[in-house]
Amino acid sequence: MLTQLRLFTVICLLAPYSVAAAAEPKAELLWPKGAPGANGEDAKDKPQLIIYLPEKPCGAGIVICPGGGYGVLAMDHEGHQIGRWLNEHGIAGFICDYRHRGKGYGHPAPLEDAQRAIRTVRSRAKEFGVEPNKIGILGFSAGGHLTSSAVTHFDAGRADADDEIERASCRPDFGVLCYPVIAFDQPFTHKGSQNNLLGKDASAELIASMSSEKQVTDQTPPCFLWHTTEDKGVPPENSVVFYSALIAHKVPAELHIYEKGKHGVGLAKDVPGTDGWPAACIAWLKGRGVVPQ
Repeated sequence: MLTQLRLFTVICLLAPYSVAAAAEPKAELLWPKGAPGANGEDAKDKPQLIIYLPEKPCGAGIVICPGGGYGVLAMDHEGHQIGRWLNEHGIAGFICDYRHRGKGYGHPAPLEDAQRAIRTVRSRAKEFGVEPNKIGILGFSAGGHLTSSAVTHFDAGRADADDEIERASCRPDFGVLCYPVIAFDQPFTHKGSQNNLLGKDASAELIASMSSEKQVTDQTPPCFLWHTTEDKGVPPENSVVFYSALIAHKVPAELHIYEKGKHGVGLAKDVPGTDGWPAACIAWLKGRGVVPQ
């Protein structure tokens, strides 16, 4: 009996390390032959896809866009932690380490990288254990704006492209927007994100084209959104106006506005009430048939 107890203890102690080892990601270049409009050959000029594959895949995959005001990337709590959380539910996670102003880039580089990430996952769906019609995109804050851009700016791919990846559609099958930046040139706009992405002297036409609530159509994929009332960095009006646009175009959508939590809480594990968003999101994905019941 004592021997069995010791063996059980050893297994329990080793189990976390086994799980962690299985979840170790791998990174690869989004553009092996060089990103469009690259400023040079340094690491900052070479956006990456960081791949988290689950031990037991359910067939869904999600491109992850960390926030950071289009000036940095919050790679831990809005990137790696999210990849591991998705893996717990059998969802493959793909962190898009996209270009931004801190690396010397504005529009359209971030969107080009996000679109490339979606095309990559779709073109290699079998390799990654995902179904090509269950590929979504999820983002936080400015990464939420990038997500909103990806669900409103997409194409079917170029059938005559030499690059097989570029033949794939970059339309996400769904979007998850977490305290997203959405509207530009509004009282509740996050000016830092707008200026970093578009510059301080952007034309009215460019501002309107990247103000995502104005770009929703009936072709926009279903979206799940959440925000907090206490968010002063990116006020919840951003999520509200995008949700309203989705509903106006009869796009399936779900919006949660939680009371507690400052901006940038990620999985919100220590915020009572708001810590329920991950479960609500998984329930929404199950309800849409993306994740098995």
